[in-house]
Amino acid sequence: MKPLIIGIAGGTGSGKTTLVDRLKEQFGEDISVLAHDSYYAEHHDLSLEERRALNYDHPAAFDTDRMIQDLENLKAGKTVQVPVYDYTVHDRLEQTQEIAPNKVILVEGILIFDNKALRDLLDIKLFVDTDADVRILRRIHRDVTERGRTLDTVMEQYLKTVKPMHEQFVEPSKRYADLIIPEGGKNTVALMMIMQRIAYHIEHGDIVSRQ
Repeated sequence: MKPLIIGIAGGTGSGKTTLVDRLKEQFGEDISVLAHDSYYAEHHDLSLEERRALNYDHPAAFDTDRMIQDLENLKAGKTVQVPVYDYTVHDRLEQTQEIAPNKVILVEGILIFDNKALRDLLDIKLFVDTDADVRILRRIHRDVTERGRTLDTVMEQYLKTVKPMHEQFVEPSKRYADLIIPEGGKNTVALMMIMQRIAYHIEHGDIVSRQ
């Protein structure tokens, strides 16, 4: 069975992770997840202060070529070793995480629709669309409580890179989406539609898959 590859894009704090979590809860071991954030480029040669100053919301911040290769290998039925990124130190760690091929592969990230080669590997493209005020509040809460950031640094980063990069790259990529979902995993109507499509694939295989 060819895997059903679903891309989930959207701005920071839009609800992508909530949607992924809801799908994982529903389908369990039939789903593998590939997160674009895991592929932030390594910067072992830079100091912590220098790493903090980098623009992490530009397409160049990611090793997307490696992600594409890993996704192609998963599609071919091969297990891959995915990088592990540590947000507290703004750098990639030495260890990797093993991701196995599966019936359904979720590809998640703010910029996954910006790269055509990556887009072309996706059978279904979902864009989670959430009000900017809600997104920034969620980002502040996440970065302060989970990633050890201060309120000042979160706000500085948002105004300096997150907001302008969202307007330049993330928002325009919405035009590539097959389905735009307001509020992500909290949108029960859209969630049920996606679950029905996934359940059909798991039961019937790739009969209606694009590729």
